[in-house]
Amino acid sequence: MSPPTPFPRHLAVLLLAFLACILAGNHIAARIAFDQDAGVLLAVLCRSGVTLLALTALVLWQRQTLRPGPGTWPWQLLLGLLITLQSLCLYSAVARIPVALALLVANIFPILLALLTWALGGSPPTRRTALLMALILFGLLFALDVPARLSSHDEVGSGWLLGIGLAFSAACAFASALWVTEHKLSGLRGSLRSMLTMLVVFAATLTAGIAELIPGGFQSPTSTTGWIALGVLALLYCTGFSLLFIYMPRLDMARNTPVMNIEPVATLLLGWLILGQMLNQTQIIGGAIVVGGIVLLTYRKHG
Repeated sequence: MSPPTPFPRHLAVLLLAFLACILAGNHIAARIAFDQDAGVLLAVLCRSGVTLLALTALVLWQRQTLRPGPGTWPWQLLLGLLITLQSLCLYSAVARIPVALALLVANIFPILLALLTWALGGSPPTRRTALLMALILFGLLFALDVPARLSSHDEVGSGWLLGIGLAFSAACAFASALWVTEHKLSGLRGSLRSMLTMLVVFAATLTAGIAELIPGGFQSPTSTTGWIALGVLALLYCTGFSLLFIYMPRLDMARNTPVMNIEPVATLLLGWLILGQMLNQTQIIGGAIVVGGIVLLTYRKHG
């Protein structure tokens, strides 16, 4: 069976930019739900449940076997638990700090993935990669407004520190998940791997809620707006996640992946338009440095 024909470059770029904006909208909807007292576990359960249904329908339609190869299950379980942790940490960060800021911190995962790959026996980062990592971290200092916070006499809020820590933890979990996917589960078809991952996320989140591991994790929204936001975040996440894996073979991801880094920019704009959240000029410049560095870091030259 011949591989699917890739989309024209301009169409692939437009589709990836559209998907990035959809995923950005998911985070904005999540913040609205959290502002209406929705629990983080409930949000993750809703989005993983809807996405699981969509991916299960896709796998059945493709008539794939539901049994991964021998020795796969432990790694598949680990992947699902890592994505669960990433989801919980990122949504918890979104509930505490401006959404765009949480996404900027979480999007340093390419740096962490490069370092993790090196630590586990892979090639060390090249000089170019190391310089770009330093540039990203430099930009992140300004995106987080660290100089102003250090020079201020006001005490740094614990909520801000916790939010940044959670976003960083989400980046660590996602980098680890990508390493597992690339080195241990690359033989699995993308749609089946994604379905099994969502199954683990749904089961783990449900278990955590029933065991009350996170106080208030299953708390219902206190208004109709909160329920609508939960529905929107589940729909947007399911749409973005499913379309990405359906069309991935035709998107030339090795060449076009940097386009997905428009997500923090889209989040910044949506956060301003919908939530009234706005970063100051220094933070915007720092954010631009971070996004530009990540684009260059993930860019690969093609002949």
